[in-house]
Amino acid sequence: MTENTTLESGKKRIFKEVMTIFLIVGAIVAAVIGYGVYWLMYDLDRLPQGEFLKEETSPDGTYTLKTYVTNGGATVSYAVRGELVFNDKDGKSETIYWNYREDTANITWTDDDTVIINGQRLDVPGDTYDFRHQ
Repeated sequence: MTENTTLESGKKRIFKEVMTIFLIVGAIVAAVIGYGVYWLMYDLDRLPQGEFLKEETSPDGTYTLKTYVTNGGATVSYAVRGELVFNDKDGKSETIYWNYREDTANITWTDDDTVIINGQRLDVPGDTYDFRHQ
C-alpha cells in the first residue's frame, strides 16, 4: 500500500465514525423532542384532577366511568374529564375523555364496551376523546 491509499482509508474511517456519531446524537435528540411534544399535547394523564361529578358502571361491571369538572379560573371555562376505571385490575384507571366548555356529564353505556359521554361515542378501552385534537 502506498502512503496516499493509507491516508485515504484513514479519512474514510474517520468520516464514517463521525457520521455514525451524528446519526446517533440526531436520533436521540429527535426522540427527546418527540416525547416532549407527546407529553405536552397528547398525554391525557397529566390533566388536572377536578371535582367529582358522577360515575356510571358498564352493564357487565368491567368498567366504571368517573367524570370530574375542572375549573381553570377566571379566564378559562370549565372542562369535563372522564376517567375509565378497570374494576378487575385493582382499580387501574386512565383518562379517556377531555372536553372544554362543559360542566355536566351525561353518561350512557350502550353495551359492555361502548359509552356515550356528552354525545361522544367511545369504544373502551381503546378510544379517547380530546377536544384539542378534534
